[in-house]
Amino acid sequence: MGETRVDLHHLLEDLRDAYPGALEETILTEVVANALDSGATVLRVTADPAGATLTIVDNGSGMRRRDLVRYHDLASSTKTRGHGIGFAGVGIKLGLLVCEDVVTETRRGNEHVASRWHLAGRHKAPWKWIPPSGLVADHGTAVRLKLHNALSPLLDDGYLEETLRRQYQPLLAPEFDEILSLHYPKGFRFEVNGRALERLRVEGATVSRLAVCLARKRKPMAVGYLARSESPFPDHQQGLAISTFGKVIKRGWDWLGITPAAPDRVTGMIEAPALAAALTLNKGDFVRVGARGALYLGYRKAIQEAVSQQLAHWGDVRESGDKAGRRAVRPLERDLETVLVDLADEFPLLASLVERRAGGQKRLPIGPAGPAGLAEEGQALLAASVMGSVEISEEADAVPDVQQPGRLPPPAEEEAVNGTAQSEPETPAGVAVVPGQRGRSRRPGHYGLRIRFESHPDDPDLGRLVESTVVLNDAHPAYRRAVASRSEGYHIALAVAMALAQLAVPPADAQEFITIFLTRWGDALDGARRRSRRRS
Repeated sequence: MGETRVDLHHLLEDLRDAYPGALEETILTEVVANALDSGATVLRVTADPAGATLTIVDNGSGMRRRDLVRYHDLASSTKTRGHGIGFAGVGIKLGLLVCEDVVTETRRGNEHVASRWHLAGRHKAPWKWIPPSGLVADHGTAVRLKLHNALSPLLDDGYLEETLRRQYQPLLAPEFDEILSLHYPKGFRFEVNGRALERLRVEGATVSRLAVCLARKRKPMAVGYLARSESPFPDHQQGLAISTFGKVIKRGWDWLGITPAAPDRVTGMIEAPALAAALTLNKGDFVRVGARGALYLGYRKAIQEAVSQQLAHWGDVRESGDKAGRRAVRPLERDLETVLVDLADEFPLLASLVERRAGGQKRLPIGPAGPAGLAEEGQALLAASVMGSVEISEEADAVPDVQQPGRLPPPAEEEAVNGTAQSEPETPAGVAVVPGQRGRSRRPGHYGLRIRFESHPDDPDLGRLVESTVVLNDAHPAYRRAVASRSEGYHIALAVAMALAQLAVPPADAQEFITIFLTRWGDALDGARRRSRRRS
């Protein structure tokens, strides 16, 4: 009988390539994630260039002997997705690619054990028990990496500090203490070569706080800020970042689908702990399908609303170029709604874009059933987030600093940030509330998918989905060729299909979705023509 063998070296290289950053950055951030999940309050990083070693020690709960045995198995983990950020069971294993050996020492209760581990050939990674060397005092875990390269960036103080600040910015920013204290009640501190990393605020900018409240909840479930400056921010600070449990997942404007008029002069951060349940394996993105995808897309939509409101208040929005073509796209929008209703059964995440009629939001499924609470929360979020003209319940209205969706923040309530007084509690928050079902409809409105045109000469995309609007790039060469050849309708259908594919299906299924979408749109157009001929 044969057996399945694993090319361990090749597998580790594949895992390395799945992460968005450099390998050294991945190793460091994964070790920090494990420390946070263990309940640590301090993480000490010590680099020894002379000995080519990097030692990382936390004061978390540590591991028992049997846990350390499992620690050496690839993709083995005792953690549950959604309860932390180090759930994948990969972590320090990637260090085998750049280390002569990895020493791990851990202490929990009366159990104090250590091991030495290394990669020996393509198929073997042997490890053995060694006597603890005293890296851990009372409790916690220590990892010592003996690096192949004495010039590795992991031995550089500046690189270590810059990586920790960029990847775990919320842990070093006082603005997030309140929401993160629910998960790290004793706080968290980084030390690099014996020096504690200073906690910093955004300086030289005008800051407005943001918050997102879920239906019927008075307490924000995601908080953050937007900051703008008269001069451009450094490249690594530009754009809006999204984090969960203090770990920055994405940064920029593309993930949000909103771009300010001066994107290099606006920065920000949003912390949403609940999104840990939707993390991908590499912690560089969020799942976009199923119940977890519904959860992420619901949060994303609410964040879009909060950011849009604040940018509009600042007057920092792109001018729309679609006024002349607004009347021309209305028939397309009606046909598009027919297609969306038809496709919602096959692609449930499209349900959030279906028009809300007099009888209420169409009750369409949003993803398959997942974990019990997660599926329900994700569905509630998406269903509520499209109800932009529903008033907030009386309970929510009682909150003094919460504004209703669609309204701009109160004017003249921002402060220039240039010291420690800029984030006092009296600073008002720009809050986007995702309303519940107890509200009262003010007026009928259109909640289906919209189409509008904007000019983005440097954007390679034909269009993108922003909230419930497909923004088509009328400066794209393909659009100009379509107008010249009088095939504008087909181009719009294709651009809409490509934009919706990012919402409805994983990338591997995008082509199939686009084909189905165009076929259904063609059927809808044929049906409209037949009805028009019968009426005439």
